[in-house]
Amino acid sequence: EFRRVLFRSGQIMAVLELNKDNFDDTIQNNELVILDFWAPWCGPCKSFAPTYEAMSEKIEGVTFAKINTEDEQDLAGKFQIRSIPTLMIFRDQIAIFSQPGAMAEADLETVLNKAKELDMDIVRKEIEEQQAKG
Repeated sequence: EFRRVLFRSGQIMAVLELNKDNFDDTIQNNELVILDFWAPWCGPCKSFAPTYEAMSEKIEGVTFAKINTEDEQDLAGKFQIRSIPTLMIFRDQIAIFSQPGAMAEADLETVLNKAKELDMDIVRKEIEEQQAKG
């Protein structure tokens, strides 16, 4: 389940490998989860991996996870992943961000900080309003 375990100031940091068996638990039991949809044959995915792992060590309060789209085609299909890498962020079990393409460290940090600052009451209200409209 853990691809790599890193030790820092007594904490265990890791990039989780998600699959259909542990996906729901991970989303439900962590406030903020960032997903990296990738594949072994994808050059940009391989280039982005060290940045993603470095950020998992640097940013507190975020669960970093990867989904291999080759092995987990059902999950990739569920989220309509059309190109890889694609980054997706869940907060309080709600998908709040999805963007294809790798990101620079600074951009990734900015997006994650914005995700932390988001008022989820407003997000939930907007979702309810959209659902009410049909």
